[in-house]
Amino acid sequence: MNLRSEYDVIVIGAGPAGLAAAIAARQNGCDQVLLIDRDVEPGGILQQCVHNGFGLETFKEDLPGPSYAQRFINRAIDCGVQFLMDTMVLAVSRDKQVTVSGALVGIRTLQAKAVIFSMGCRERSRAQIRIPGTRPAGVYTAGTAQRWVNIDGMMPGNRFIILGSGDIGMIMARRLTLEGAQVERVVEIMPYLSGLSRNLVQCLQDFEIPLFLNQTVSRIIGKKRVEAVEISAVDEKRLPIPSSAEIIPCDTLLLSVGLIPENELTRRAGIEMDERIGGAVVDDTFSTGIPGMFVAGNVVHVYDLVDYVSQAGEKAGSSAADYIRGKTSYSEKKVKTTAGKNVRYVVPQLIRPESLKETSILLQMRVVAPLEHRVELIVRDGEKEITRKRLPYARPGEMVSVSLPQSAYDVVQQADEITVEIL
Repeated sequence: MNLRSEYDVIVIGAGPAGLAAAIAARQNGCDQVLLIDRDVEPGGILQQCVHNGFGLETFKEDLPGPSYAQRFINRAIDCGVQFLMDTMVLAVSRDKQVTVSGALVGIRTLQAKAVIFSMGCRERSRAQIRIPGTRPAGVYTAGTAQRWVNIDGMMPGNRFIILGSGDIGMIMARRLTLEGAQVERVVEIMPYLSGLSRNLVQCLQDFEIPLFLNQTVSRIIGKKRVEAVEISAVDEKRLPIPSSAEIIPCDTLLLSVGLIPENELTRRAGIEMDERIGGAVVDDTFSTGIPGMFVAGNVVHVYDLVDYVSQAGEKAGSSAADYIRGKTSYSEKKVKTTAGKNVRYVVPQLIRPESLKETSILLQMRVVAPLEHRVELIVRDGEKEITRKRLPYARPGEMVSVSLPQSAYDVVQQADEITVEIL
């Protein structure tokens, strides 16, 4: 492999965000773009997502995950992106030196003019949610089971309980049913769905798989292998109610209890983090507080659709190219975005008013709890309204967005902070 010592842009992670970022960097004038991933082939999580639902925004087609990924892989190859697979990134320094380790290259340090972090996210494990009981075989994250079934051709069990109504869990409930397994139920500790409403319909209701809200797994039972789980209703503090405990026989427990942005490298690089969501603090160009370092995709916050991940990657890649060409000034004023009533967080956390001279700025957020009625999303500077958007509803499992129009430049330029609320 002809590995250079210096690159214009190094992208870490070859999932949907990383692929889109690398392509955008090349298309915007960066001659040397390197895409690094620890897996043996690009595509990231998409390679095991054989269900459809991908590409409706990007390609106006309903594609399975591998097909969606392959289109971006082909684009990356065609435009001259260099791939370095089966290689771990060990560290990234503030001066953009990237240390890698792999069987083909050994341990090397590469210099970049700009670095894009796009490592995606990981699933919460049993240890992180602290389920009591024994520690038998048969407890897996839903993503692990998905890889086993869709890539390795292995069934993790025969009789399943799924904890959590995240999208991967609901999709696996359908997938396992199609493979002949028995999915006893999906249980969710919250009083509302965690994933997309379409997956509730297509994966659970269409296959008559029961969903129980306000319930959790309070104990795992079994010695060598899971034999049963104890399921309990929860109180207003989300603690199990002992009198409601029910023993459900099963041989496998799948966990679909949330995703965590994969940010160990980001933290070690010294990038400021937003601890509410576990992602980096970014501005509207997906730039961090360290010049020349950008983040894209699920390392910022967990998206609901892969098309939006790709769009974020494209923005980060073009922003990295602008930085290298000297089009970006870190001295520009930045305005803080704040989550107001019913809003859990807002991304980006900072916006550059100067960006509004060229294009609108997209704000993305999630609500604290379901609002199953017509609502108004309002962006304001103090008492001064900047823009508003009417929505038929707002749910935690579905990302909400609003665009700041270019016409808002004067107001935003004068502001120190803008607030987003949903009423």
